[in-house]
Amino acid sequence: MAGAGRTGRDRWIWFMAPLWVLALYLNFIWTPDDRMLLSSQRIFYFHMGAATAGGLAYLVTFVASLAYLRTRTPRWDIVAAASAEVGTVLTTMILVSGILWGRAAWGVWWTWDPRLTTTVILWVLFVGYLLLRDWTDNPERRGVYSAVLAVVAFFMVPIDYLSVRWWNSIHPVVITSQGIAMPPRMVVAMFVSMAAFLYLYAAWMTVRVRLLKAEQGLEAVREQLRRGLEPL
Repeated sequence: MAGAGRTGRDRWIWFMAPLWVLALYLNFIWTPDDRMLLSSQRIFYFHMGAATAGGLAYLVTFVASLAYLRTRTPRWDIVAAASAEVGTVLTTMILVSGILWGRAAWGVWWTWDPRLTTTVILWVLFVGYLLLRDWTDNPERRGVYSAVLAVVAFFMVPIDYLSVRWWNSIHPVVITSQGIAMPPRMVVAMFVSMAAFLYLYAAWMTVRVRLLKAEQGLEAVREQLRRGLEPL
């Protein structure tokens, strides 16, 4: 009965499918090619979607890490870890799509542009966060150390976002105080892609939180068995 109730509560996840179908339709069929970049412009929609969801993922990790440091409640550590995992995957997607787009737009696979450099630093910091979580089997020590790193690493997120405004960058500024300098159809496709990635993040988080809770439950059982088998 509990499983059936959970399945009913998870029906919202399946609405992600039509949203992604719409996003793909707008990306590949409805929107026109860019005058300069032609069809390679379509990479941009996935790039922006992954960047939006990735920023949210790191924000959730930051807030959950602060909550864990304040309360030492394991569920906050689980939320922080799950969101960091998803955010790191999304940042990998940002880098890969950015490299492909940059090759078409700038003629090179990589350049140490401020935006690209800060994004790589952000990715390395959260990969380090995930590696740190495997450094110790002590749940509280793991939670505290990784939470501190997550709080510090999060400050790279606003730096990454503002890098194109602070420094001389060839990376385009998409949203400015004057609006968005793109045709209306491209703007619609961009926002729908962002919504699709945010939905993906929510669904992915739901699954990962449950799996991490199960993993922590198994760790607790193993620890109890280990202590029970120790000689008196």
